[in-house]
Amino acid sequence: MKNIRELIEKALELKQSGLSEGQIADELNVSRETATWLLAHSPKGDLSKAPKDIYVNWSVIGRSSRRLSLTASALLDLIAERLESSGANVDVVVGVALSGVPIASFIAEELGVELAVFQSNKHAEERAGGMFSENYSSVSGKDCIIIDDVVTTGTTIREVIALLKEKKANPTAIGVLIDKKGFDSIDGIPLSSFLRVSRVDKIE
Repeated sequence: MKNIRELIEKALELKQSGLSEGQIADELNVSRETATWLLAHSPKGDLSKAPKDIYVNWSVIGRSSRRLSLTASALLDLIAERLESSGANVDVVVGVALSGVPIASFIAEELGVELAVFQSNKHAEERAGGMFSENYSSVSGKDCIIIDDVVTTGTTIREVIALLKEKKANPTAIGVLIDKKGFDSIDGIPLSSFLRVSRVDKIE
């Protein structure tokens, strides 16, 4: 997709397929607020007040298990720098479902540690946190790194951190492919990313 009109058309197509606003936001790698705006507008209407967001398409990586594996290794290299400086350990890699899980799986395999999966409730009409899937590793009392594909507002990562702390786990690092806000850390946990997106028209 090259422009806002194509993005609106894709959002409407996904809505017709039965996806919720949260799922559409995930598929398009935009914020939920942007997904709401896209669904409320026609591609032929006045689009002069489009939201200030960045559309991300990383399917060239996602459609190849080899590229995903190589990407996971490179991301782990970035995270390892942070971990070495702090002397932190890793017992569990937490993948944020859906898109963070494949990358987290490769990283867990490379480290020889367990894999946990966080399921967010951001697709629900009334958002109320999320949960760790019981089909994967427990995080209780363990040192964990968090892996996701794109961080937009940091809300989901904050939910993961809060839930880890509830379970007496120790989040030591965060790794994402793309950081759309320019975070150095979230809630005191260092964040590493391949790409950091900055808007040149942002004043503050």
